[in-house]
Amino acid sequence: MSFKKPPRTMSVPTTQMDWLNDLPAQDLSAAQTLQWLQLWTEQGLLRHIDSALAAQLLRLDGQASPALLAAAALLAQMEGRGHTCLPVADLCAAPVALLGWPAAAVDGPQGLRALWAHLPGTLRDWQTALQGATSAKACVRHSDAPDQGQPLVLGGTAEVPLLYLRRYAGYEKRVGQGLLQRATEPLPVHEVAARRWLDRFFEPNAEAPKADAPADIDWQKTACAVALRARLSVITGGPGTGKTYTAARLLALLLALHEGDSPLRVALAAPTGKAAARLKQSIDNALTTLQEQVPEGSGLDLNTLIARMGPARTLHSLLGARPDTRQFRHHAANPLDVDVLIVDEASMVHLEMMDALLQALPATSRLVLLGDKDQLASVEAGAVLGDLCQDAAQGLYSASTAQFVQAVTGQALPGQYLAHAAPALAQQTVMLRESRRFKGAIGQLALAVNLGDAAAAHACLDGPNNADSVGAASGREGLAGDLSRSETAPTAQLSALLALQPSGPQAVCDLALGAQGKPSYVDYLGLLQSGPAGQGAQEHASWVSSVLQAFERFRILCAVHQGDWGTTALNAAVQKALADAGWLQPQGEWFAGRPVMVTRNDAQLGVFNGDVGVVLPNPQGMLKVWFADGEQLRSVSVLRLAHADTAFVMTVHKSQGSEFAHTALVLPPGAADVLSRELVYTGITRAREQFTLIEGQPGLLDAAMARPSVRVSGLRLGWA
Repeated sequence: MSFKKPPRTMSVPTTQMDWLNDLPAQDLSAAQTLQWLQLWTEQGLLRHIDSALAAQLLRLDGQASPALLAAAALLAQMEGRGHTCLPVADLCAAPVALLGWPAAAVDGPQGLRALWAHLPGTLRDWQTALQGATSAKACVRHSDAPDQGQPLVLGGTAEVPLLYLRRYAGYEKRVGQGLLQRATEPLPVHEVAARRWLDRFFEPNAEAPKADAPADIDWQKTACAVALRARLSVITGGPGTGKTYTAARLLALLLALHEGDSPLRVALAAPTGKAAARLKQSIDNALTTLQEQVPEGSGLDLNTLIARMGPARTLHSLLGARPDTRQFRHHAANPLDVDVLIVDEASMVHLEMMDALLQALPATSRLVLLGDKDQLASVEAGAVLGDLCQDAAQGLYSASTAQFVQAVTGQALPGQYLAHAAPALAQQTVMLRESRRFKGAIGQLALAVNLGDAAAAHACLDGPNNADSVGAASGREGLAGDLSRSETAPTAQLSALLALQPSGPQAVCDLALGAQGKPSYVDYLGLLQSGPAGQGAQEHASWVSSVLQAFERFRILCAVHQGDWGTTALNAAVQKALADAGWLQPQGEWFAGRPVMVTRNDAQLGVFNGDVGVVLPNPQGMLKVWFADGEQLRSVSVLRLAHADTAFVMTVHKSQGSEFAHTALVLPPGAADVLSRELVYTGITRAREQFTLIEGQPGLLDAAMARPSVRVSGLRLGWA
């Protein structure tokens, strides 16, 4: 749908809106409603596209009601915030909590409550107003009616009506039906053979359970068993719970049980290049180790499977993204050539991408989704993994699922995870509950934040082992545990500090320069200045790899792009601090040592949104941006990379799928409304060894923990 600028007759200067003060409730017109929405747009409360949608509906139907126009603008605003629909029940009163506007915009004479005083006050009246738009002019259609291009769709149920933009109604219907069909269509399983291989791949716990305690459940083994039953499998869990470890064993199990002459076709994918590279490396390492446990003569060749899989790819690359279009090369008429598709970091997969993926996946293929249900959802609308995993902690397994798990794994699911009313999607979802890596102080902090336990979070940050940034971790695989907090000056003093020192908040710059001996950007810049050990191509490649690996040891994360505490200002501050210290020599836009993040997919160059690289000279001295795909290097000329930003500092959203030895999370002052529990949790769990929190003002951590994010969707209504 294209939105045109509203006619002049619909745009009235705010000084000419005195009629609002004396307007009787029944006399509000659609044109006046549009003026009200445009006023909010001018004030920055709505986006231009929000009020433009309402204007377009009034063009389509000159009889459109004020209620329809207000609902449409609010629906567009919700889509911009990541929601796929708008619950009609939330319109019965002024949606103050939903929008989170400042008090002046809510209670003023031209505010939210003032407009809502002229709109319906009950759910039945709102339904009548929206259903009245299903006329010959066709602004709204019912979800079960033929699609004739109506911009809005009224769906949900009679008890829970939901208003959609047409596009998202289609996405949600197809995704909901596609996932449900894959989860409920049973597949034959050779239970005896599956039990034999699972016992081989998962060694039993050597420690006998206590007499008064139930035997421990190996949830990784359970996840592999459950995945055999249908063409959809969802494996969720926090950092270090072994999601890719489990997926590797699932691949080995599927290969061992595979019948037929054709080889098992496996593809690996993730939303970002970094996540895809990590997935491939983890799967390969796990399969290589597992091959050592396979007895000779078994016929199971995991090394061949590794070679045949090829590299993991971004979802855009897998589907065949086309420049300047939302369409992909692979779709229902040209499906992917794959038997098993594993998608990591599935929390980042938005509704539109999931729809495209399901359309391109053959009906006979298996889809395995891996991800942390507690991480941030995608910036785009939808939270498919969150919807899928809403029951994951409770299990809610049926008796038939428990019987199957018992037969294939030899494990009895505890009664607390069983349910009489067992949702269909829950039967194919398994939550991994034990972290084998994330048990130190950072893990404790992440757990406290995830639970919204402010007291426990502060105890972690302010504990005796962390007050002076002393490491507190111990355990397997270098468990994380070094926490520190850096509180900056209050906002008023900060503004004065910025005026005196344009380089930005000093605490951030100190960390970039290696404060307190933690991993910092000095690590990779030292290697940059040293240069390759020799003149050959191999020496140059080894040097590039070492620089990239050193850069990945540290990252500064923040919540916003704009403002003194956003990515733009902080990147400039860090770059200046490093240059002043002699570590960088910035000359123009492109210079050796500049880290960059790709901001737009470019299939021809082989780079995708979110890829991170470093500008380094090639053996001939020409500057290129170098990227690491696992152990493989690739480079792009700086002259060809048109869409990239400096990446000393990146948003938490863009960091998903990555891990760093030391992560610094910056919470901006005066921006508590953009913070959430999931944002802080995701930032913390990017750290492997050390984590530093920088609060722009006291209380931001508490404010974030008190705001769990909620994505509105109707997916689960279709699964009930």
